[in-house]
Amino acid sequence: MNSRNPRRPHYARRKKIFPKRTSGSFRRFKWLVMAITLGIYHMTPWLRWDRGPFAPDQAVLLDLANRRFYFFFIEIWPQEFFYVAGLLVMAGVGLFLITSTVGRAWCGYTCPQTVWVDLFLVVERAIEGDRNARIKLDAGPWTARKLMMRLSKHTIWLVIGAATGGAWIFYFADAQTFVGELFTGTAAPVAYITIAVLTATTYTFGGLMREQVCTYMCPWPRIQAAMLDENSLTVTYNDWRGEPRSRHAKKVQASGQSVGDCVDCNACVAVCPMGIDIRDGQQLECITCALCIDACDGVMDKLGKERGLISYATLSDYNANMTRAIAGGSSSINPSLVRARVGTFSDQVVHFHIRKIFRPRTYIYMCLWSLIGLGLLYSLLTRDRLELNVLHDRNPQFVTLSDGSIRNGYTVKLLNMIPEPRTIVVTMQGLEGADMIVVGDDIPAGRSLAILIEPDRLKTLKVFVRQPADQIHAPAQTFKFRVEDKSSFEADEYTATFNAPEIAR
Repeated sequence: MNSRNPRRPHYARRKKIFPKRTSGSFRRFKWLVMAITLGIYHMTPWLRWDRGPFAPDQAVLLDLANRRFYFFFIEIWPQEFFYVAGLLVMAGVGLFLITSTVGRAWCGYTCPQTVWVDLFLVVERAIEGDRNARIKLDAGPWTARKLMMRLSKHTIWLVIGAATGGAWIFYFADAQTFVGELFTGTAAPVAYITIAVLTATTYTFGGLMREQVCTYMCPWPRIQAAMLDENSLTVTYNDWRGEPRSRHAKKVQASGQSVGDCVDCNACVAVCPMGIDIRDGQQLECITCALCIDACDGVMDKLGKERGLISYATLSDYNANMTRAIAGGSSSINPSLVRARVGTFSDQVVHFHIRKIFRPRTYIYMCLWSLIGLGLLYSLLTRDRLELNVLHDRNPQFVTLSDGSIRNGYTVKLLNMIPEPRTIVVTMQGLEGADMIVVGDDIPAGRSLAILIEPDRLKTLKVFVRQPADQIHAPAQTFKFRVEDKSSFEADEYTATFNAPEIAR
């Protein structure tokens, strides 16, 4: 807050960025991640999963009409939404774990904004060329060629946006049936509205706003700083070996001055999709996509120098090497202090090792994430697929019949949570001498009734329980309704109350 440097505005109008294409291990990894994530997103609605004749066979389906969520062999009902909440908590803890260990890896590789911007850049480069060609085209006058290129680019972007919205709605209806309705104009209006909205947002965020979304709209750049510590991996410019930078290193060395490995070629700036210079240090805009590492490593290879001038590094390692490069603070950066006489790095230079990210904080996040996951898995494997709920009639609470017996009414709800029909046996336990009868059913009165329930359905029964007057010993007696599926041995119980008048004692 007390910095003497000119403060940057909270919002700045977008300046066009023309990232240059690069090659290297991180760029190849980003291609792989983009192919996998886009493939999962677009192909998942078309996967099939056989659940029998009474349930949809789409592997992943959010069936809003029937209030079900199907995920392969898992079926989630509305009252089981805590599973979804648990997964969201796991995702949050997982994000904390990833950020505390390898920085903003989510932002740089798997965030939908990053993936779709990469895809839009592929289209842009294919039509308009690489960085220099795009800069020249953008600065040049409007011609028929420029107009055709821009129309082609934006048309393909809109097609990508429409494909994004189209794939999204397939998660909410049977994809194989819905695709025909969509193209014949018979789908519900909300489907077309959803596609239009997602097309517009994808086109705007991925094609027009790009880095503005990460800088101004997304809260994570501001949150992630609290997740980092001195042992977190971040993309770092190692100025302890790169400074002082010079484009004429041989002349500077010949004059007897110290010179670093950075040749000030700006290759790292040219490839950055956020338009920043990593040599200025850690910045809010940096998504740690590591493309600057690939670009710099390529330059180092051409110059015959060691890779890693820009690298993933921890703050603790950086500080240790910087302390050596400045002789403990007694001089400015002198790269010769971190090198041996033969030109290689000194043995005292600290290099990253994978064991450094495994520290108490990492283990705490891992344990918390694992415990939540194991808890959800245990609950999922042991959950009941048969539920019973009973509601006593409020008015009247009891009725005295002509023979003097007392009758109570109950609304009994039986929930069959599997996609198969089954016969449920409803039994009374306790309440001596009493029997029950289902209203509107031909089943004779008794203490045990067999009820057929349709697959994936809630069956509501109106049940009257009758007890002879000479068996009533209290104005309020408790008994149990027990339901059981003899074939699967699933059962559930509910303790109910039988009310009677005071004079019946």
